[in-house]
Amino acid sequence: MIIFLSGTLNISITVLDMNDNPPKFSQDTYIIQIFENVSVGTIIAQLSAVDPDEGTNGEIKYSLSKTLARKVYDKFELDSLNGKITLKEPLDYEDSDMYRLDVQASDKGSPPLTSRCRVIVKIKDINDNAPEIEVTSLSKTVPEDSKPGTVISLISVSDKDSGVNGLLGVQHYKLSHNDHFRVEVKDRGEDRKMPILVLQKQLDRETVRQLKLRLTAIDGGKPAKSGDINIIIDVLDVNDNSPVFTKESYSVTVKENVPVDTVVIQVNATDLDQGANSEIIYLFGKDVDSKLMKLFSIDENTGEIKVKGKLDFEKSRSYELDIQASDKGPVPLTTDKIVIISVIDVNDNAPEIDVTSFSSSISEDSKIGSTVALISVTDLDSGINGKVICTIKQDFPFTLSPSLQDNMYAVVTTSQLDRETVSKYDVTIVAKDSGERSYLTERTISVVVSDVNDNRPQFLLSPYTFYIVENNSPGATVFSVKATDRDEGDNAIISYHILRQIDGNKLTSFLNINSETGDIVALKSFDFEAVKTFQFQVVATDSGTPSLSSNVTVHVFILDQNDNAPVILYPVSSNGSAEGVEDIPRNVHAGHLVTKVRAYDIRTLRSFTETDEAEHKLLILVKDNGNVSLSATATVMVKVVEPKEAFAASDVQSAAKDDEDSDVTFYLMITLGAVSLLFVISIIVLIAMQCSKSTDYTSKYLQEPNYDGTLCHSIQYRSGDKRYMLVGPRMSIGSTIVPGSHANTLVLPDRRRTSEEVRHVQAFPLCAELSFL
Repeated sequence: MIIFLSGTLNISITVLDMNDNPPKFSQDTYIIQIFENVSVGTIIAQLSAVDPDEGTNGEIKYSLSKTLARKVYDKFELDSLNGKITLKEPLDYEDSDMYRLDVQASDKGSPPLTSRCRVIVKIKDINDNAPEIEVTSLSKTVPEDSKPGTVISLISVSDKDSGVNGLLGVQHYKLSHNDHFRVEVKDRGEDRKMPILVLQKQLDRETVRQLKLRLTAIDGGKPAKSGDINIIIDVLDVNDNSPVFTKESYSVTVKENVPVDTVVIQVNATDLDQGANSEIIYLFGKDVDSKLMKLFSIDENTGEIKVKGKLDFEKSRSYELDIQASDKGPVPLTTDKIVIISVIDVNDNAPEIDVTSFSSSISEDSKIGSTVALISVTDLDSGINGKVICTIKQDFPFTLSPSLQDNMYAVVTTSQLDRETVSKYDVTIVAKDSGERSYLTERTISVVVSDVNDNRPQFLLSPYTFYIVENNSPGATVFSVKATDRDEGDNAIISYHILRQIDGNKLTSFLNINSETGDIVALKSFDFEAVKTFQFQVVATDSGTPSLSSNVTVHVFILDQNDNAPVILYPVSSNGSAEGVEDIPRNVHAGHLVTKVRAYDIRTLRSFTETDEAEHKLLILVKDNGNVSLSATATVMVKVVEPKEAFAASDVQSAAKDDEDSDVTFYLMITLGAVSLLFVISIIVLIAMQCSKSTDYTSKYLQEPNYDGTLCHSIQYRSGDKRYMLVGPRMSIGSTIVPGSHANTLVLPDRRRTSEEVRHVQAFPLCAELSFL
């Protein structure tokens, strides 16, 4: 502080307080002693702290440390303004004899300053607890077989008070009056005496099940306090009693068809012991057969005996069960009892049919009364339930014949059998008992009727009629026959053969039959023109022993085919050309025979003139009326010569033919000579007849587009002094024929006709009149 004196001046300076002093307790540690019986709300301590600062810096606030145990907060309360500590809950020396409190004093400065102190509260004991007795090693139960002198219990005595108020003052114990226990004191050291209970008389649970004792402990406080405890001793049972069944004997009757799980009887036993020693379980005895255990079961808790399996009177009429009652003691005690179960028969068995001898097949020619099978019938039931009646279910040719032996039957035939009518019988034998609720049993045996060869093969048709088109392929099947046999096996296997007649048809030699299938094969082609019909016989034979056979007549008709084309036979020139060449004199008259072909004649239509050509070509067409028409054509060359030239040409041709005939054998000459003679005579007659006819013909022109008039083939042969050519057809387009006024006449047109007609045909002074021979 600096003061300048230049005159008189009073300056007042106020020093402001700052929070530089923490609060201070009067003591660092406060020790407070109080009795445990101090009342709640009592102020047990007054804390005081001072702070030299002024104002809020000197104001103090008290609080307990937040780190204190929870029980401290529960017992004590600190006033934050005046520092008083008040008791919140009752104190108990036996619970805690001291508490430590950390107290904090804080001013209200900024920042606040604090200080701490410790408050130790010591609790003084008072004689507020009587002695307590705790049975630490004593079970509340005592076995009834315990021997006298046995230490039954070890009792621990405690007193929460201290000093003379506590154990130091416990001097003696008292036990209530009883006949079985006494109390004794055992020194444990450190001036502590512990009581024990000693058994002085044998216990019997069945007489006395429970003892109630009272033990009193007295301390040395002033005034003295005592503690009591009620001791309840339960006498533990010892398994010294066996189970006893309530009945002397157990027996029951039951039907053999009783359902499974049905209770047939219940056994019961009791035990005077207690607890597990009196709990009884029921079991089968050790000697019970395992088979019985499959039929019956016993409930180990209730003693109910139930049916477990199917009872059978026929196997056993009664059962003896050894039942054992056993308690659950440590060493179980048991008692055995026999239970007798009698079984009542019921009709619960169906009859049984056994086939003792059986022939699965019987010949169809067996005599009436033949035995097929032997059967036996049994029924396990007794009395009326086991009486059986047997019958055959179906209306078959069989019956049951009783045997001399009971319940034995023979299955025999009652009429003649026929395998072809019925080949197998499923014979059902019915056996029915006579019980109130009857049972029946069916047994089916299959009787096969074996075959006897008593049926001949039968053809499907008689007779057979077949139609065969000629020109069939050799080796191919043409038709087939079929026969059946009602027998079976080898008796029904059929073989076929053709009956070759000694004086019979030679055509059968050209037929062959498949012996297994009946297919008939032709070894050659048939020709309608040669043979139109024939017949033969086929024999069918079975393979039985002896074999049987039958035959059938087969009629065969050959159907015609258009397989023959017309042929033209005409003389040919000596050079053997395919065209017939005829030389005729120019001065012949109309109707002159030019040449002759088979079935037809060719004649001139008019006389020749000087303007006619010297050579004419005639195309001859012959057609049949088949579905597919066949035809033949021939070309005839006609040369018009002077009369002398014609005769000369004729001589030259005859000479050429004579030269060629020299090479023919003697026999051929004889044969052909005879045929030629007849042929020449026929030609002469025909020519004479034709020359007598009128030559006035009217002509029409008909164009036939299917033939070209050429030769497809030719066959030449000699007849007498002439050579002939047999010509076959070949069809083409562009051929023409000119029919005459008759249906069998071909006319060649006249060249001198109109120009319109010439466009269609070539004029020719000859006509062709074809007449069938």
